[in-house]
Amino acid sequence: METGKNSQTNVVRSYQRYLKLQRGFSPNTLDAYQHDLQKLLGYLEQEEKNVWDVQLDDLQHFASTLHDIGIHPRSQCRILSGVRSFFRFMQTDGWREDDPSELLESPVLGEHLPEVLSAEEVDKLEDSIDLSKWEGQRNKAIIEVLFSCGLRVSELVNLKLSSLYLDEQYVRVLGKGSKERLVPISPKAIRELSNWFYDRNLMKIKPGEEDYVFLNRRGAHLTRTMILIMIKQQAEIAGITKTISPHTLRHSFATALLEGGADLRAIQAMLGHESIGTTEIYTHIDMSTLRQEILEHHPRNIKKHEE
Repeated sequence: METGKNSQTNVVRSYQRYLKLQRGFSPNTLDAYQHDLQKLLGYLEQEEKNVWDVQLDDLQHFASTLHDIGIHPRSQCRILSGVRSFFRFMQTDGWREDDPSELLESPVLGEHLPEVLSAEEVDKLEDSIDLSKWEGQRNKAIIEVLFSCGLRVSELVNLKLSSLYLDEQYVRVLGKGSKERLVPISPKAIRELSNWFYDRNLMKIKPGEEDYVFLNRRGAHLTRTMILIMIKQQAEIAGITKTISPHTLRHSFATALLEGGADLRAIQAMLGHESIGTTEIYTHIDMSTLRQEILEHHPRNIKKHEE
């Protein structure tokens, strides 16, 4: 097999096609992978090596270089994760017989626990909404769906009416890499959506926007920035001093499930995490409580005795 510069260009192009077609990555994710891979290729060019010459000690030296030039440990982890992905592809696709990155270690990160809200704090956030305003019920439904379903904000703004199966109590979500997953939705979230639909049905909706669940005053679907601003403003009104964002409600969803005893794999499926390692950030709560399934444990799905 030719292992010169032209062939290296070919393997990089093949890798990019693999990420796009087989992994289904978005353009932004593809750009990030390409940008990080270029760091490795630039380093190898300085060392007068190509991707077939690389051995583990070369990659360890590359990792040390990232540290020496002041790249943040979390960014180092991301870059090295991309390096491992690239060499796994080379081995799987027959470009190399071995994977020199197999034993490559990433820097140890300090524990980072995301900010979370309790169910009572979410109630406080929702109760502070002025329902006399046009957008009041919409905003309440947004907060409840984020908390009850654990959606990413990008998944929420792209949520479609045709993806709601409210009689069956689940929604179909299009996540990262265009991967679909089914997420249960709580009775409370369904009630808040139904109240929003009453207002929504009175709106004049822009052509092409009819299937979006959440709309602005002009009848077009919302943006991520609009939701971020709304939640921060509502937290201030509610007197919540924590620094929160739409992602805080996703963290709160996962933490509430884990505290209630849901299995970590079930939480992984609901969040749409490709790796269980991403979900394990929530295990600081209590690993011994991981027993039952998701719908039995989220506070929005637990019926009070008086009901």
